[in-house]
Amino acid sequence: MICAIGELLIDFIQKDKNEFGYPVLSAVPGGAPANFLVAVKKEGVDASFIGKVGKDAFGALLKKTLFEKGINVSGVIEDCSVFTTLAFVTLDEKGERSFSFSRKPGADTCLNFEETDLSLIDRSIIFHFGSLSFTAAPSKTAVIKALEYAKSKNKIISYDPNYRPSLWESEEKAKENMLLGFNFSDIVKLSIEESEFLFGKAFEEAADFLIDEYGVSLVFVTMGEKGCYYKNRNCSGTVKSEIKVTPVDTTGAGDIFGGTAAAMILKSGKHPKDLTKEELHNIAAKACTVASLSTEQHGGMV
Repeated sequence: MICAIGELLIDFIQKDKNEFGYPVLSAVPGGAPANFLVAVKKEGVDASFIGKVGKDAFGALLKKTLFEKGINVSGVIEDCSVFTTLAFVTLDEKGERSFSFSRKPGADTCLNFEETDLSLIDRSIIFHFGSLSFTAAPSKTAVIKALEYAKSKNKIISYDPNYRPSLWESEEKAKENMLLGFNFSDIVKLSIEESEFLFGKAFEEAADFLIDEYGVSLVFVTMGEKGCYYKNRNCSGTVKSEIKVTPVDTTGAGDIFGGTAAAMILKSGKHPKDLTKEELHNIAAKACTVASLSTEQHGGMV
């Protein structure tokens, strides 16, 4: 099983503009770790989610959506004191996104460690998280303690920094907190923009740095239509999607890449540090293709 912790929210996705030029938004389920798990489940791997939503209409819909997709939601807390987090996603002509959040606080940031179901981590082989939980208390403490617990149980830990500038008070705070996650990580999936932001290095050098300085076992750097760079201590390479697409919305594409790759790694039966070049090429190619296909639809849970 693969377990993820973090944000479960509603994405209001732009599908059109009205006569005044304002975006027309449509509500779809979202949250990077949740999108990740939907991709995991599509690869035939059991998945479970730990997080918090409001005890409201959106929270109920989100929990129902994950359940209907076959994801274990026993670790999803419904809290009547806070509202389910909302994200507003507007798109440019190429389908690239800009994010605004209704999250002061949002339910996802109010998860306490005492509320986390550690038995879900116990039953998992891979434990996944992102950096958005680090933007506020108490979720930051909850996730760090969950990571420490997963590490003590020798779980394979997967991390997607998933930088959202509007959620941080400054770039310095963002870097400081996002870098924390690498201390726990075996698998890292980051975008080429995030590698430059966090390390000020070319993506190949950033991957080397993560492996040499943080002890990361496997790094994926996604590069949009240019594909993906992968590296562990055995090998490195670049691969592109096996198909051409016409993107309408890139929301969740990186999450879908990460979830697909994680599921394939689990099914390989190998630790990510031991994967061969052929195995990593096949994993990255499949993940790129699935992620590319996802951009032809709106939302991240496709």
